[in-house]
Amino acid sequence: MTTQQDCIALDAQDPLRDLRQLFTLPEATIYLDGNSLGVMPAAAPARVADVVTREWGSDLIQSWNKNGWFAMPQKVGDKIARLIGAEPGTVVATDSTSVNLFKVLSAALHLAAADHPTRKRIVSERSNFPTDLYIAEALCQERGYELVLVEPEEIAGALNDQVAVLMLTHVNYRTGALHDMPAVTAAAHAAGTLMVWDLAHSAGAVPVDLTGAGADYAVGCGYKYLNGGPGAPAFVWVNPKHADRFWQPLAGWWGHATPFEFTPDYRPAPGITRYQCGTQPMISLAALECGVDTLLATEAHGGMAALRSKSLALTDLFIQLVEERCGGHGLGLATPREHAQRGSQVCLTRDEGTYAIVQALIARGVVGDYRAGDGGRHKDILRFGFTPLYIGFVDVWNAVEHLKQVLETAEWQRPEFNRKHAVT
Repeated sequence: MTTQQDCIALDAQDPLRDLRQLFTLPEATIYLDGNSLGVMPAAAPARVADVVTREWGSDLIQSWNKNGWFAMPQKVGDKIARLIGAEPGTVVATDSTSVNLFKVLSAALHLAAADHPTRKRIVSERSNFPTDLYIAEALCQERGYELVLVEPEEIAGALNDQVAVLMLTHVNYRTGALHDMPAVTAAAHAAGTLMVWDLAHSAGAVPVDLTGAGADYAVGCGYKYLNGGPGAPAFVWVNPKHADRFWQPLAGWWGHATPFEFTPDYRPAPGITRYQCGTQPMISLAALECGVDTLLATEAHGGMAALRSKSLALTDLFIQLVEERCGGHGLGLATPREHAQRGSQVCLTRDEGTYAIVQALIARGVVGDYRAGDGGRHKDILRFGFTPLYIGFVDVWNAVEHLKQVLETAEWQRPEFNRKHAVT
């Protein structure tokens, strides 16, 4: 069996181990929730303070030109592009994932209606993240489309001549299951369907190649694996062949071709720039840039391929240790074992006490989270995210040791661990 000393030895051999210094991590905390909110980059406080005290406090409105504020969405977008297989000038950091999804899904429906006017369906996965489904549902009601929800194994069979758009999250937030982006995109295109990807749980966690896959639209989150801080701006990518065909629906002045001419009529900017809307949040963009820079620091150590290799090793080890050391306590595995089908998280199931077990672990300094089941196929889960930038192998061993103790002592049954908080 793997020992704690074995894990210490693995950390000593880890080529990415020094990247942990790029983050401010609380003492005595094993943070396995970077798939929900990433850790603060060590550079962020000074960078944000500089934006506030010098750029805003001293330079004031001159900062739009003097300190490059106006170009920040494109600048940060180009950095994100390096992580998701996109070309420079095709990504912009702006707004939230939900708002960006509304933009691209609206544009995709316009494009589909122009090319295939009889197609009136959007297909998505039943266990897709709820905000994606809510945005799609609202657009369907507004435009007379139908939202069809299927299980993962039913996606291929659902692609027919009625489907305008296939909308999927690359890594499922609940299970950590990873879709084969090139294969699914190719299947959608073979059926005459546009492909929209949500990269919220894959950007910065697994290798992504939007250009190589030939995807049509993509959005993603800035505050998970990109470490941009709570509520960080999201990002949006549009395949260049589609970018100039239609307006996005939120035709604000930052998406205008010449915003400082202040004309009363809207003329969309060329390319991805038109996917901006209103004035951009400079303090948040500065923090997001610090977070993205932590990912780009891996380029000297093998880049996303090295991160992916360590992620799989960490999640393999976690699964192995849970099964070796926590057997007999009713834990099940909701995350695929196959590397090609797994993101950078592991989700465990249990018939009883899942929420309370997570709370007991948090009290011990092992931070994961809980996601409620749907009363059907998907059970309640204990969810653990593994960010290779700052998680080591001994962290995994220690986390499983804490889980073992919580289960063996029934510590999770204490009343304080069974009181539900507003955020789980």
